[in-house]
Amino acid sequence: MSTDAVPGLVAVLAVTVATVAIGTWGLRFSRTTSDFFVASRTVRPRLNASAIGGEYLSAASFLGVAGLLLLGGADVLWYPVGWTAGYLVLLVLVAAPLRRSGAYTLPDFAEARLGSRWVRAASSLLVVGVGWLYLVPQFKGAGITLESAIGAPEWVGPVIVGLVVLVNVMSGGMRSITFVQAFQYWLKLTAILVPAMVLLVVWWGDGRPTGAGVGGEWSDPVAGGGAVGLYSTYSLVIALFLGTMGLPHVVVRFYTNPDGRGARRTTLAVLALLGLFYLWPPVYAALGRVYGDRLVREGHADVLVLELPRLMLHGWGGELLTGLVTAGAFAAFLSTASGLAIAVSGVVTQDVTNRLVGERASVATAFRLAAAVAVVVPLLVALVVGEVGVAQSVGLAFAVAASTFCPLLVLGIWWRGLTDAGALAGLAAGGFGAGGAAVLNLAGVDASGWSGALLTQPAAWSVPLAFAVMVVVSLATAGRAPAHARRFLVRLHTPETLGAGRGGS
Repeated sequence: MSTDAVPGLVAVLAVTVATVAIGTWGLRFSRTTSDFFVASRTVRPRLNASAIGGEYLSAASFLGVAGLLLLGGADVLWYPVGWTAGYLVLLVLVAAPLRRSGAYTLPDFAEARLGSRWVRAASSLLVVGVGWLYLVPQFKGAGITLESAIGAPEWVGPVIVGLVVLVNVMSGGMRSITFVQAFQYWLKLTAILVPAMVLLVVWWGDGRPTGAGVGGEWSDPVAGGGAVGLYSTYSLVIALFLGTMGLPHVVVRFYTNPDGRGARRTTLAVLALLGLFYLWPPVYAALGRVYGDRLVREGHADVLVLELPRLMLHGWGGELLTGLVTAGAFAAFLSTASGLAIAVSGVVTQDVTNRLVGERASVATAFRLAAAVAVVVPLLVALVVGEVGVAQSVGLAFAVAASTFCPLLVLGIWWRGLTDAGALAGLAAGGFGAGGAAVLNLAGVDASGWSGALLTQPAAWSVPLAFAVMVVVSLATAGRAPAHARRFLVRLHTPETLGAGRGGS
């Protein structure tokens, strides 16, 4: 191993040790079912917002956005804008009512709202599918990072991330992961902000050179390419704006707040934290237009954030900055993968492993068995599949979430007429539509023109389809509407202060 790889290796080891230490420290606080699933609903807004920022800022945010901006320019700004603005939709429509439902997981909410085990089963399958679809690019990104930073084989990164996540999730569930993810948000912000400021000083000292406009001028209109380009932009916006509320690892964090007011305050804080982070990937992309021609020619735009310090600053200064961004990137994989593993493990525990281990086994045993399943399956997929565009793959996960859980949550919270048959039909329509497109994309199906746009950006047709099917089938099966629906919706929309004043909970 060359001396150039030493800072990156030290960074990875430091992040790994800190993550395991904080996670195992949280084990002493995790004893009950509620501790493992929702941290006993005692997480305060500021801590929860940091934890959400930690798990939400994934490989796509830390590495993928800068690389996409380097190649695509202004068109790709919709990614950070959409990922942040999705929390506005979540704040207005979902956050507080979802917390008041008292559920542990999305399938819990679905069953409580509609009184159907079939809807619960369908929701559980979708949570696992979306979680695994999101986990694969995290593992692939870890491989890219370690290959670039220390020259390790590409399989090493996924294996290390998988092992660390398993140790943390098995140690203490949601309560310990909350502390880990909060720490990792601030580490990621430091790791992307400090090198960016140093590199801006270097650029200024070089005489403020301008780039050659790699991949087209940034002043080109958004959605260039006529009607197909316009469709792709709108479809991406729909997926990002509506997909956030359907991501299992995002939604489960709102169950950890003490009440609905805390959930709203958490969401506001998350908007500020994400906005602060997303100021910086465009800086790396702009500097990459000046200094990153080689990366574009070699097809390595995904590692722009990792390679830019070495390209702009030679010697130990560049290596130290590389070590810092490597630490941030590795924290991104660990925190997001941990959140996804928690969300998938909670569902698998309730619906599968609890029954396998029997009632005499502790919840911790069932949860740890579920965690192994939640991590190992996507890890094996990541080791087998070829190249995966990190940001594009995450975008497909958003499209699937927007096409399934978004209609279920919005209609389930705001429309009394939703029935179990309507929910099942809508979940099937959106899931097979967007999910099928995601599978074809991961399988490497290459299409162009309108067929390619409909395949790579399915949200513009799959989300309206899911909503329409849910509404039409629910109207056609109005007699199946749950008798408790009115009472359940009153509970979702009644502020806790009013409920306490009337003797409620």
